[in-house]
Amino acid sequence: MINVCLASDNNYAKYLGVTLASILVNAKAEDELCFYILDGGIEEDNKNKILSLKQIKNCEINFIKIDESLFEDYKKVKTHSYITLATYYRLKLSELLPFVDKIIYFDCDIVVNSSLDELFNADLNNYAIGGVSDINGKKVKENPLYINAGMIVFNLEYIRKNNIEEEFLDYAKENFDKIETGDQEIINEVLKNGRIKILNDTWNVQSANFISRSSYIKSPNVIHFICGCKPWHFGSFSCHKFLWFKYLELTPWKLREEEKNYWYKKNRIMSILYYLKKRPFFFLRPRFYKAFYYTYIYPLISRTKG
Repeated sequence: MINVCLASDNNYAKYLGVTLASILVNAKAEDELCFYILDGGIEEDNKNKILSLKQIKNCEINFIKIDESLFEDYKKVKTHSYITLATYYRLKLSELLPFVDKIIYFDCDIVVNSSLDELFNADLNNYAIGGVSDINGKKVKENPLYINAGMIVFNLEYIRKNNIEEEFLDYAKENFDKIETGDQEIINEVLKNGRIKILNDTWNVQSANFISRSSYIKSPNVIHFICGCKPWHFGSFSCHKFLWFKYLELTPWKLREEEKNYWYKKNRIMSILYYLKKRPFFFLRPRFYKAFYYTYIYPLISRTKG
């Protein structure tokens, strides 16, 4: 059984649905999937829409109602406005899911393009978590084990045995007025003493635009739409946003026919205009040519050699 966890309030139910649909449609026939949805107030109508995704592939979907009183101390942490209380739910997974020993956690701004079998079976013996290096080079230079928290494989059995949830809470209490990146900072600071296993980049390619990506892998297994401008924002110039809309079409929230021109044609044009306005001299940046080479040229060379 492949265990997967996502957390959402009602506002993010649609985006959670897209992530879930992308996992189901790309699963192997033999993959058995069990989803745990940390429910921060999802309304019944949206729950039914999420449950309807079983039509893509049969699976288990469990809603875990969250008692927010468990997170009173985390409410004191003041970081970015887009970091909601739901992001801290993952810090209590071993308590919320006492019967689960290992689980993949995904943020809701993610799409998955392959089976999760290999990721779930990553060897985490003697590690609390497995994750992918963050796109922030400065953070990684300071701490080579610094990971992006949008995708984490949690070894919940290890976390319980070593009382790591208490360490998370203690760190939050002691540093509530200094924490800059919410749960991500808490996880990385507490576990930086060798309890994080770095996984292959393809399991969390953090993508903001064509140039700003954590990896230039052409077909990532997992795409994480970082930054404030998500694919569902009109005019977003996210490099992989067409995939998000592809998976949206598999959900009850799919576009109506009269909306497609707006989101497929006008949106594409506006994305280019916004990008040119924000980055008018993108072609002068060495990273543009690096991105172009590794996205388009290198795969062709590799296939030729193969």
